[in-house]
Amino acid sequence: MFRLANRGEVEYLEAKGIPGLEWATHAFCTRRTGVSRGGFASLNVGELVGDKNENVKENLELIERAFAIPENGLVLCGQIHGDRIVEIGGNDPLPMPMPEGDGMVTAFPGVALGIKTADCLPLLFFDRRLRVVGAAHAGWRGTALGIAAKMIEIFTTRFSSRRADIIVLVGPAIGPCCYEVDAPVFEAFAARKEAESFFYKLESRERWMFDISRANRAQLREAGIFENNIMAAGKCTACRRDLFFSHRAAQGKDEGRQLSLIMIN
Repeated sequence: MFRLANRGEVEYLEAKGIPGLEWATHAFCTRRTGVSRGGFASLNVGELVGDKNENVKENLELIERAFAIPENGLVLCGQIHGDRIVEIGGNDPLPMPMPEGDGMVTAFPGVALGIKTADCLPLLFFDRRLRVVGAAHAGWRGTALGIAAKMIEIFTTRFSSRRADIIVLVGPAIGPCCYEVDAPVFEAFAARKEAESFFYKLESRERWMFDISRANRAQLREAGIFENNIMAAGKCTACRRDLFFSHRAAQGKDEGRQLSLIMIN
């Protein structure tokens, strides 16, 4: 289902063979084929991580050209590890600076919604009947706040989407093999259904390994999305640093951010 592909100079991960999505473009970009150097090598899109601003700008321009994104069409919110979702219109000028939030939704063609990650989970949403798209950044805080379910609620209430028409792509993120968390993270999920199924207790101390992808997939199912409409990349960013940036694996050293995007053509 998921495969590596290239457009122009940009390498990315995409889901293929999903009927009814020919009207949209999506990509989970890798870290490769950009201009940044050192720990930011090479397609870093993070502006506040220590990379040169001109490198970040050039990397974003590479992505815009590769995916034929219209001028000023790439939208990047100020991510804050919350659950706020912003609706992006197509006719009005974008607010500058962009509002803070961790999710965006639009029904307008030519608006590319972009999410930056380096271990957190990128989620891309499609209504294949009404042609509405969304993107969300789900760290553990956003996951605990229910950002995936909140996106489904916005689709169904604001756009009258039917849950059976919603497809969700769950992108690459840190896996349960590498994501060790402490008691406050575990307790944030303790009251949730199925919570025990996405934590793995470490015997030596009050620590757990957390499966953030599984937690979000469970949340989507609870929100009424069919199991076969949820597709996960299944790649760990910490294990695959050849492909992706990983804040955890970098252990405090310079590390960039990769971009995930979705756009109505």
